Amino acid sequence: MTMTDPIADMLTRVRNGLQVQKRFVDVPSSRMKSNIALVMKDEGYLTEVESMQDAQDFPVLRLHLKYDQDGAPVIRELKRVSKPGCRVYADSTRAPKVRGGLGISILTTSKGVMSGRKAAEAGVGGEVLCTVF
Repeated sequence: MTMTDPIADMLTRVRNGLQVQKRFVDVPSSRMKSNIALVMKDEGYLTEVESMQDAQDFPVLRLHLKYDQDGAPVIRELKRVSKPGCRVYADSTRAPKVRGGLGISILTTSKGVMSGRKAAEAGVGGEVLCTVF
């Protein structure tokens, strides 16, 4: 069966892993998913991102989930914004703010995948992939 939105699948796997308090989740690898995961790691929402092979030698990303000292997940909300049926774009002056600046938005720009804050600093806009809070 073909997957129409692999990024939404990755976000759902992370949400499900957080609900059952897994230490890590495995996601089929792609360059876009790897870049999104690295942005989440740089912003402090994941502890580590590993590239590995599964039992059938397919590339897999292992995302190590982050929890606070009380055991609550650091990621409270993870939403897909731009979908295959409805793309959402933001210019350099209006990168979306998540919860008044407490969360991040992840954009794909001409300079690569980056957080909304870094995109605004670089003066570039692009497609809004997801928001993390």
